[in-house]
Amino acid sequence: MAASASDAGLARQFWHRAGRLAASLLSLLITLLGLLAFTFMLSHLSPVDPVQQIAGDHASAATYAQVRHDLGLDQPVLMQFWHYIEHLARGDLGVSRLTDQPVSGDLMRTFPATIELASCAMLFAALFGVTLALLAAWKPGSLIDNLARLISLLGYSVPVFWLGLLGLLLFYAVLHWSAGPGRLDDIWIYTLEPKTGFVLIDSWLSGDPEMFRNAIAHLWLPVTILGLLAMAGITRLLRAALLEESGKEYVTLARAKGASRGRILLRHIFPNVLGTLITVIALSYATLLEGSVLTETVFAWPGVGRYMTNALFSADVPAILGATLLIGGCFILLNAVADALTWLTDPRTR
Repeated sequence: MAASASDAGLARQFWHRAGRLAASLLSLLITLLGLLAFTFMLSHLSPVDPVQQIAGDHASAATYAQVRHDLGLDQPVLMQFWHYIEHLARGDLGVSRLTDQPVSGDLMRTFPATIELASCAMLFAALFGVTLALLAAWKPGSLIDNLARLISLLGYSVPVFWLGLLGLLLFYAVLHWSAGPGRLDDIWIYTLEPKTGFVLIDSWLSGDPEMFRNAIAHLWLPVTILGLLAMAGITRLLRAALLEESGKEYVTLARAKGASRGRILLRHIFPNVLGTLITVIALSYATLLEGSVLTETVFAWPGVGRYMTNALFSADVPAILGATLLIGGCFILLNAVADALTWLTDPRTR
């Protein structure tokens, strides 16, 4: 009888989790569809005429009408969006009007550069942001705590493109510490064999130490600029979570038992805010993937952000939608991964 009740309880738990998973997947699909629909409608409000870009300023009315028909722009907007969804269901993202290449191929070529930049920036932000937040929570009101709050304020208030331009002026033009825009100097960029799409890895595999050092010289400045943005958010939110947790009763009990402040912080408080840290890091990484547009533009970084910027200026709707779908999918996926990791590491969420 007891075994039967236990089996029934396990079955209910299984179907409950399966239902939650199905609901989450449905929510992801609806979110992506809504994102695509919103972007599609906005793209048709652009003042740039894609037909005129293709046909030319002096095209005849017949030529203009034919190009408009070939692009499907003579149909209602809702019908155009439906046709796009039909092609998308078959894995076809369309052809970019700017590069005249399949959008999927363009994204596969540019996305590794964005991943490389965002991942290195995330490592920088996580390492220094978590360390700074722990030091600030260890001694509230101290010099390091004030420094943490100052960095958080600057990271949120200073525009990233302004920091990028200032960094290029100081470290590239004046001090010559950075190799400047791009991923490699011209002397290397045409000799590197692209095996993975990640310049750091490909230059390392090439066996040429000069090429690898040149890749690092190009990478460190945009990584630092972009990493400061994520570091500000990580430091601010983790510091607040640590200080809030420090005021709870179990911390007071641990202090009464004679535990040191560092031991309480690392052994008791930090594990209880680990779920918050995972969520903050995942969302910060997603923000770096979608928010690297200005950084990639300033540093001429050939990633998805710069690709999307060029597509926006050219009213290249297939490229805009493809890049939006890719970044939006990454954002939703990272959010789901953060929820799963939080559920695994924090028993209070189960």
